[in-house]
Amino acid sequence: MAINFPNIDPIILHIYGPFSITWYSMAYIAGIILGWAYFKKINNNYSLNIDNKFIDDLITYTILGIIIGGRLGYVIFYDFSHYLHHPLEILATWNGGMSFHGGLWGLVIGILIASHMAKQKFLTVMDLVSCVAPIGIFFGRIANFIRGELYGKVTSEPWGMVFPFAGALPRHPSQLYEAMLEGVAIFVIQYLLLSRTKILRNYGLLCASFLIQYSIYRCFIELFREPDRNIGYISGLTMGQILSFPMIVIALILILRSYNQDNGHGTKI
Repeated sequence: MAINFPNIDPIILHIYGPFSITWYSMAYIAGIILGWAYFKKINNNYSLNIDNKFIDDLITYTILGIIIGGRLGYVIFYDFSHYLHHPLEILATWNGGMSFHGGLWGLVIGILIASHMAKQKFLTVMDLVSCVAPIGIFFGRIANFIRGELYGKVTSEPWGMVFPFAGALPRHPSQLYEAMLEGVAIFVIQYLLLSRTKILRNYGLLCASFLIQYSIYRCFIELFREPDRNIGYISGLTMGQILSFPMIVIALILILRSYNQDNGHGTKI
C-alpha cells in the first residue's frame, strides 16, 4: 500500500519556447522575498540599527552567493567527472543540480563581502540570516518534492510514495522530512531562541545553533534518503553527511568564541 505521487507539473507557466516559470525558481524567489521581509522585521523589533539599504543590497549578494555556490558545490561534490567533460552544462541550472552546502558557502562569502563593504558586523548579519534561512530551505525542499527528485529509500510504511522516476516501489518522501525538520523545526527553534533569550548579544550563537541543527537533521534524514547514484556511499556515509560534519566543527568554534567573548577574551566581528 502506498500514497500516489500528486504529479504536479513542475512548470507553473509556459511563456515562450524554452522560457517558463517553474516551481523550483519560484521556491527560490519566495524564500528570498519572505526571508528579506523577516530579516527587516527582526532588525526593527530588536533595534539592531542595521541600515535598510544594506538589507536591500544584501539580496543581490545573497542570490549570487546561493546560485553560484550551490551550482559549483553540486558540480564539485556530486558529479565532477561529468562536468569536467561537459563544462558548458555547468551553466544549465534550469536542469536542476544545486548543493545546499555549496550554496551555504556561497551565501557566507557573499554576506562577508557585503558586510565588509558596508562596515556591518558580519556575525550579527549571519545570526539574522540563520533565522530566515529555514524559510528558503522549506520552499526549496517542497520544490524538490514537486519535481520528484531527491526521493527516499524503498519503504513499507503506509506513507510511502511511488515517485515517477524511481520505479514502482514506494519510497520515503524524504523531501517532506527535510522540509519539516530543516525548514519548520529550525525556524521555530531559532524563533524561540531569538524571542525568549538574549542570544543576540552573543555574536555567532544563533548561527551556531542553525549549523548544529541542520547538520543533525541532515545526517538523520540521509538514513532514509536514496544516496546519489553517481556517488553512493563513501565509507558507509553519504556525501550529505560528510559535508555536514565540518558545519558542526564551525558551530563549536563559534560557541567557544562566544564563551571567550563573555569572559572578556573575545573580539567582536
